[in-house]
Amino acid sequence: MTTSPGAATPTDQQLVEAYRAGDEAAAATLVGRHGPAVARYLSAIGAFPGEVEDLVQESLFRAFRRIESWRGEAGFRTWLCTIAGNLLRDEHRKRKGRLVVSIDDHPLADHADPEGTLMAGELEVRLSAALARLPRLQREVFLLRAQQEAEYADIAAALGTTAGAARVHFHHAVKALKGLIE
Repeated sequence: MTTSPGAATPTDQQLVEAYRAGDEAAAATLVGRHGPAVARYLSAIGAFPGEVEDLVQESLFRAFRRIESWRGEAGFRTWLCTIAGNLLRDEHRKRKGRLVVSIDDHPLADHADPEGTLMAGELEVRLSAALARLPRLQREVFLLRAQQEAEYADIAAALGTTAGAARVHFHHAVKALKGLIE
C-alpha cells in the first residue's frame, strides 16, 4: 500500500483490506506497527525471553493465515495479542512440568546509576511476580489496558466478556497489584 507524501497514515482496517487485496507491503506495515507491542505483551504474560521472538513470529503467521476472521470488532493489536496469548497458553500446556533453562550468556550492561538500576530491577521483579499471581483474566485485561492502551470495548471483544466486566477486572487487578507490590 503506497501513500503519497502528506497523506494520512493508513488505519489498521485500511491496511488489512489492502493485504486482503494482495498488497504485501500492507502486511509489513502491520507487522512493524504491532510486532513490538505483541512482544512486550508476551513477555509480560510470562513468555521466556528466549522464546518471545518465535512466539511473535508464530502469532503473526497465524494472524495473517486467518486474516479473514478479523472483523474489526476489536482493535487489530488487541486481536494479535489474543492470538499470542492463546499460543503462549498452548505452549505452556505442551511443556507442563518441564523446566526450560537458557544456556545463553547475557552480559550485564554498564549503567551510570547502579543504585537506580538496582531499584528499578527490584521493582520489575516484584511487579512481574505480582502479575503472575493475578487470575488469568485480570492479568490479561490489565496488560491489554495498561501496556497496550486498548479500549475496554476492544478488550471485551478480544477476551469474550463485556466492557463493564473488563473495567471491573482492571480495577481489581490494579488494587491487587498495589497490595502485592507495597
